[in-house]
Amino acid sequence: MRTNNELFEINALSNALSNALEELHMKRSKSLKLLMMGATAITLVACDEPQDVAVFENVEQCEKQEGFSSDFCETNFKTAQSEHIRVAPKYTSVADCEVDFGAEQCEIAPQRTSSGGAVFMPLMMGYMMGNMLSGGSRAASQPLYRSSGDAKNFRTGDNHKVGSKTGITKVSSQVARAPSTKTSTIRRGGFGKTAARTAGRFRSFGG
Repeated sequence: MRTNNELFEINALSNALSNALEELHMKRSKSLKLLMMGATAITLVACDEPQDVAVFENVEQCEKQEGFSSDFCETNFKTAQSEHIRVAPKYTSVADCEVDFGAEQCEIAPQRTSSGGAVFMPLMMGYMMGNMLSGGSRAASQPLYRSSGDAKNFRTGDNHKVGSKTGITKVSSQVARAPSTKTSTIRRGGFGKTAARTAGRFRSFGG
């Protein structure tokens, strides 16, 4: 039979081994978490890498860009015009629209409110073509706008700042993404540099 001292030593060794294994498991778990966090950060950065885009105020400006044909510029401009109806911010009054975009900078949209009233939207001030130089899938052309509070910079239909530069430039992948379809109107102050979008600012409209 084992003596009490031997049993005590065996029990101490067992506890030490158990503690060592637990500590090793904790270190491995911590390392795995750090590795996963690092991988997630890398993925997020990769997803938001700057993309090459082409920004122009009109077709004539596009045609002056080296390598861009008249047909190419015209086709993408027409695509942006078509998207303009879908993605432009919408208002139930021209006054609210002009607060965000300036006097005589708004037009009547083809959509109507649920009660049949008019819907207003800003004039298209330019257009952007995505992934122009990266060799990837070419993003559809989209309209650009200028708000009265930040008139020097272009903005997308989702109020993402593009910048003031025309020609070939770089934007984040979020900015280059196709804007959402607008199915509700916003009140004055709902678009631009200091826009504060809250649930109370939106009102659905009909097709």
